[in-house]
Amino acid sequence: MSYSIKQVADMMGATTSTLRYYDQEGLLPNVTRINGRRVFEDIDFKWLRVLNCLKKTNMPIKKIKEYCILAQKGDSTLEKRYDLIKEQKQNILSQIEQLKYYLKEVEYKEWYYETAIKEGTEKNILAKMIDNPTFENDKIPKNKPKRR
Repeated sequence: MSYSIKQVADMMGATTSTLRYYDQEGLLPNVTRINGRRVFEDIDFKWLRVLNCLKKTNMPIKKIKEYCILAQKGDSTLEKRYDLIKEQKQNILSQIEQLKYYLKEVEYKEWYYETAIKEGTEKNILAKMIDNPTFENDKIPKNKPKRR
């Protein structure tokens, strides 16, 4: 079945401008044109899902282009593509760790405000925090920088 760029954008949760940009950057090598209009086929969705995944996990366009070029070259580039995917996986895992860390901060602030709202003030919480910090970031570092 054939699809217009608008239909594909709607189906993929993307914008038509994003798909046009991908095409201009050479990231949609198999998309054909009929009377100047991009025509997508069912088979294009597999590639679009890969592009969407790589983009949503913050892979730079330059790396996505490299991956696309390698994919077009076929089996001779399997190891290079594998290396790019492994590198991206490591980037994703690092992002997850960062987000987990920030989630702790947000959860702490959520608790803080819930408690302050229940008590009608922040004063009691602030007094407790100074004497007994509950979140790692609230603790004063043990290795204080030396003053000059």
